[in-house]
Amino acid sequence: MREVAILGVAMTKFGVSEKTNVEMFAEAALEAMAQSNLEPKDMQALFFGNCLGDFEEGQLHMAPFAHSELGLPPTAPATRFEAACATATVAIRYAALLVAAGVYDVVLAGGAERACTMGTALATRTFAMASHAQHETTAGITFPGVFAMATHMYSQKYGIPLPELKKNMAEVAVKNHYHGAMNPKAHFQKEIDVDTVLGGMMVADPLQLFDCCPFSDGGSAIVIADARKARDLVEKPIYVAGTGQASGGPLYIQKDLTRVKAREYAFAEAAKQAGIGPDDVDVVELHDCFTTAEILALESFGIYEFGKAHDAAAKGETRLGGGGKVVVNPSGGLKSKGHPIGATGAGQVTEIVEQLRGEAGQRQVEGAKVGLVDTLGGDYGTVCNIILRS
Repeated sequence: MREVAILGVAMTKFGVSEKTNVEMFAEAALEAMAQSNLEPKDMQALFFGNCLGDFEEGQLHMAPFAHSELGLPPTAPATRFEAACATATVAIRYAALLVAAGVYDVVLAGGAERACTMGTALATRTFAMASHAQHETTAGITFPGVFAMATHMYSQKYGIPLPELKKNMAEVAVKNHYHGAMNPKAHFQKEIDVDTVLGGMMVADPLQLFDCCPFSDGGSAIVIADARKARDLVEKPIYVAGTGQASGGPLYIQKDLTRVKAREYAFAEAAKQAGIGPDDVDVVELHDCFTTAEILALESFGIYEFGKAHDAAAKGETRLGGGGKVVVNPSGGLKSKGHPIGATGAGQVTEIVEQLRGEAGQRQVEGAKVGLVDTLGGDYGTVCNIILRS
């Protein structure tokens, strides 16, 4: 297997956009290719992520249209990926695997989503379609409901009173909005406080409004190449040290929602390939779709023991400049940067690459050498992890 590098990364501003999915992706892709000192004619394949284009724009089969918009050569196949919220991360992982295997030398990967155009009611309904239709969706389950149940289970399992847990969860939101306020491409660029979180409207007891990430529009793109080619093209290629992907099933067979088993397996695979342990990670972009989700993720990686990550943000251990174990979501995470599901994973990769290059500006994690991307799709159904190194 060949060594694989990332040459260029880019994302649009996440938030509310009047542009189409293809237009947003093209904006990011052109920037990523320019960073790579390559042109559309140099791309040998396109792996394009989108989940809900049929509901958003009445448009499926977007990959060849993105291909045409960018002027890629007809010999470069264009393939759409869908893995719920993990869509772009999975597309990037497969791009890296095929470059490593020698099938391609250069691949363009990423995705786009235009969730805001659907409105809250339809967006909520379509997101829930990533749950099991017979056993979950028909029972009224939504993603906030899943993580609300996980929060109650966590409180009971580890003996943490719910009011104390909720305050610690609020600190996760405060920390991520603090980071997002420094990110000009974040959906929300405003700091909040604990009282704001705890005073928010109830969404799914005990999750309140500021415990939840937004629906967002946005696009993001990554250029992935054989490392030997990368060294001739860019000054600071970032290397794909390891990738891992694992699958859960419907919730009724998972039972303990405080343990994201698919994430544990995915991270173990990626870490083994990279030859690292959890203590070697300097910066993490993880899937904080809800404040509880960040806590569960840190425990899945082994950065914290099970039942011990709930107060990490409250102690400042995951905050930029906090001097703790690892900086978590310096981009603002899904919570503040936003969550355009087909683009989210590529946006996470973009942040980690910029961190490892030392190009993150105010959000820079000093001395960052190893970064982790973590994206969760559906009800713990798909988890994809990517470990990057400088």
